[in-house]
Amino acid sequence: MLYYLFDYFNKTLNISGTGVFQYITFRSALAFILSLLLSTIYGKRVIRFLQRQQVGETIRELGLEGQNEKAGTPTMGGLIIIFATLIPVLLFAKLHNIYIVLLIVTTLWMGTIGFVDDYIKIFKKDKQGLKGIFKVFGQVGLGLIVGSVLYFNPHVTVRTDTGRTDIFRQTTETVVVPAGVEEKSTATTIPFVKNNEFDYAEVLSFMGDGYEKWAWIIFIPVVIFIITAVSNGANLTDGIDGLAAGTSAVSVLALAIFTFVSGNIIFSNYLNIMYIPNSGEMTVFIAAFVGALIGFLWYNSYPASVFMGDTGSLTIGGIIAVLAIAVRKELLIPLLCGIFLVENFSVVLQVSYFKYTKKRFGEGRRIFLMSPLHHHYQKKGYHESKIVTRFWIVAIMLAILSIVTLKLR
Repeated sequence: MLYYLFDYFNKTLNISGTGVFQYITFRSALAFILSLLLSTIYGKRVIRFLQRQQVGETIRELGLEGQNEKAGTPTMGGLIIIFATLIPVLLFAKLHNIYIVLLIVTTLWMGTIGFVDDYIKIFKKDKQGLKGIFKVFGQVGLGLIVGSVLYFNPHVTVRTDTGRTDIFRQTTETVVVPAGVEEKSTATTIPFVKNNEFDYAEVLSFMGDGYEKWAWIIFIPVVIFIITAVSNGANLTDGIDGLAAGTSAVSVLALAIFTFVSGNIIFSNYLNIMYIPNSGEMTVFIAAFVGALIGFLWYNSYPASVFMGDTGSLTIGGIIAVLAIAVRKELLIPLLCGIFLVENFSVVLQVSYFKYTKKRFGEGRRIFLMSPLHHHYQKKGYHESKIVTRFWIVAIMLAILSIVTLKLR
């Protein structure tokens, strides 16, 4: 909203200095600062409100040290993340930008699913929460919306070279970049590969001429799978104080770099990566999101004053998935979100092996002392803070390696 106000001041009233709002970097900085302030200053008020409403976490008996001390800790803290993200975005982002619209819808959609799940657990006294089938329906529904918009919306394009050159004047320097045309495409980026673009439509090349128009048959299911997998991965990672929020902040910061360079024609040309018009605006959303996550960590670090609940974890996973897909870096998710992948995979392995051995030997056996993986280390006697810190370090290493793929091919 403030973007449009200052744009009016600049273009219509010619007020000096108001043109600074045209710069993504400036608005991103404001979004980060405001989000951080909102989540830290008003986060305490939200926590007190949750305490008054007796929105306390019910802890399952897992036999973990210090577990009982957490019973009654306020949950639904994901509301702090959601509001601290959306308020700066509504103020500083271009609200007509299709990517911003998608991210706002994702935040509200996944936040609602998580809120309903937490509500059932707390107020209906049902520890299972929202039935899994309804969660999946919600995730699939969001995937259908995101996939359809990215595929059919005319404002979602990529730029392809045509052999000509355009001249851009930036401050005192003249920069020459390849000219091109903006077109619809289902191309994505393959990490660590020199000619690193893969088009989902190519899967249907066996259909002969005109196969490109059927690319949605591949693209939309891929989007649904990614959103479902990443949101569930974030949900499983939210098991000990500060783990999900910290590792997510690291991953999102890496995505901010991808978003900024992919949305800038000069940087994308220099790095020889896909230029995605209008995608740079997502940097403003990411800045607000990171500020909200860091502010939330103020209260969620050990010992936690509030838990994010499914309200937060499902929202975080959904946002990360949509960001990666929109910037055509979804194939980097196994690396960038390696913590989510390992946590998810540890549960799948544990359950599968237990069922297999029970059928084969008559008794179920386990690979890990407990899954998800962070509980395995708790069972081995590691303190929560040590586990979280080491997971953060691994997340930072994975994020750096992901960023390196911009040039390492």
